[in-house]
Amino acid sequence: RERERERDRERDRDRQRDREKETERERQTERNRQKERETERNRQGEGERERERERDRERDRDRQRDREKETERERQTERNRQKERETERNRQGEGERERERE
Repeated sequence: RERERERDRERDRDRQRDREKETERERQTERNRQKERETERNRQGEGERERERERDRERDRDRQRDREKETERERQTERNRQKERETERNRQGEGERERERE
């Protein structure tokens, strides 16, 4: 009987040890899943940050293009003014020559 009780206790200890091992395996599995989820979130976050950086670069390119267009408009306006001044000088010069001819 004593040996039987000892075997029963041993069997109970084995079952308890098996349950603890299974519990630890489940915990480890959950930790691994959590790490995978975290890794995926980081990967997605990095992708989002890269998309944000690309949007920033595109915005910078757009601003640069706008500045270049504005600069070109200013240059064209100045060229037009210069032509108008030249035309006016020619008109005045023509008027002066006309008066001299008279």
